[in-house]
Amino acid sequence: MADCECLPKCPFFNDKMSNMPSMANLMKKKYCQGDKSECARYLIASKLGRDKVPSDLFPNQLERAFEILKGF
Repeated sequence: MADCECLPKCPFFNDKMSNMPSMANLMKKKYCQGDKSECARYLIASKLGRDKVPSDLFPNQLERAFEILKGF
């Protein structure tokens, strides 16, 4: 699979995870270089726009993403 097109500018991985490189690499492999449709951040960005993605949303927080999407 190709890398997610959001990865180069993803503030989550480029800012928030900079102090946890091994955890970031595991998450990148699963969500950014794997099935991006399982990434909570990608789901919101693709449906509502990148500006609507909460800065503290982790890629594995699908339930939270679904709750956010319910409001729209």
